[in-house]
Amino acid sequence: MIRVRVPATSANLGPGFDSLGIALSIYNEYGFSLQDEGISFEGFEQEFKNEDNIIFMAMKKVFNKYNFKFKGLKIKIIKQDIPISRGLGSSSSCIVAGLIGAFALMNKELEKEEVFKLAIDIEGHPDNVCPAIFGGLVSTVMANGETLYNKIEIKNGVKFIALIPNFKLSTEKARAILPREVSFKDSVYNIGRAALLISCFMNGNYKLLREATKDRLHQQYRSKLIEGFDEVYEKVLNIGAYGCFLSGAGPTIMAIIDENDLDFVDDIKKFIKEEKLNWNIKELAIDKVGAKILKGD
Repeated sequence: MIRVRVPATSANLGPGFDSLGIALSIYNEYGFSLQDEGISFEGFEQEFKNEDNIIFMAMKKVFNKYNFKFKGLKIKIIKQDIPISRGLGSSSSCIVAGLIGAFALMNKELEKEEVFKLAIDIEGHPDNVCPAIFGGLVSTVMANGETLYNKIEIKNGVKFIALIPNFKLSTEKARAILPREVSFKDSVYNIGRAALLISCFMNGNYKLLREATKDRLHQQYRSKLIEGFDEVYEKVLNIGAYGCFLSGAGPTIMAIIDENDLDFVDDIKKFIKEEKLNWNIKELAIDKVGAKILKGD
């Protein structure tokens, strides 16, 4: 069985709306194998045991492109730790895993650039699939029908803390609440902070992240859909985080802290408990590799 592991991703990082994304150390892992007949799904909930399964749909895109014929196929959940509809790239992880699994079953050499192009065709936007494939922090733009990306080398010194609510927030709902137009002033505000954010990660001047993670294009609207957002956001900054932002469309809030900070996690857990918020706290590292094929069973 071929095993494919894909990291979680966090898009936007505050001001980099629809353009920045980073890979983090929560993983989904899936197994793929050919069989004599039929398509089987092991470990999935019943609603996903059909040909509308996003992993299978991604695989089918590769098989159709290369006219690859198969008698039967098995897709197995080995590990699925990325929570669904929490702003951590769960759907992107499925798409990327399916594409890579298909290439591996065809015994075709893995070309991540091709995987990236196919993933964009399916997902429609690059800010999650790009870091899921290549790892690290990436900036992306769409230009003349082509998606351009650049992977940014990150200085050591920080870790990420994901504050994950116990409720889902669909990307569709989170997009629907956004305004159709934004002001020139707010656009300039975000451009400056997105540039500052990237420079902070490049040279390690992380004390500027408090300002660099601020946003005026989406967080103020989406935060209204997240109970406890304002209180948690304020507390995160008050107990020493370098910066804080809404992960993707939410509802997860992401904190960036010093890698040697030993008190933050306990302090924020205590606060979450006091506020009677049923949130999960995960301490994460940056995944600099991205999706990969693991040795089979």
